[in-house]
Amino acid sequence: MPTRKPLYVRLPEPEALRLDEAAHRLRRSKQDLVASLITLDNLRRVTVETSGDGLTVGHAEFRPFSPPDVLTGDELASWLQTDAETISKLADDGELPGRKLGDEWRFARDAVLDWLARR
Repeated sequence: MPTRKPLYVRLPEPEALRLDEAAHRLRRSKQDLVASLITLDNLRRVTVETSGDGLTVGHAEFRPFSPPDVLTGDELASWLQTDAETISKLADDGELPGRKLGDEWRFARDAVLDWLARR
């Protein structure tokens, strides 16, 4: 087992409860869940501001995923964490907003976000 270094954080109660629930459902320790979020492949500085007067010390680093304005079916499937066949079926059935260019679908990110918000 790798050496572990203590990390002490205070989370707002709703987020702490969500972390507890995620650990329970995934049957993983909270330590492992937090550690899996911080890898060398997704490092980027994040600034956290609090609304209270209390002192908050520390930082976390992540690389956010910014999808392009127009996505292919494969890119959209990856972004929505589903398979490309599901995306194609939804688009072919007219449920998912998109345009067909030749034999390939293209999806506007904003239209997909609107579609998700309406469901």
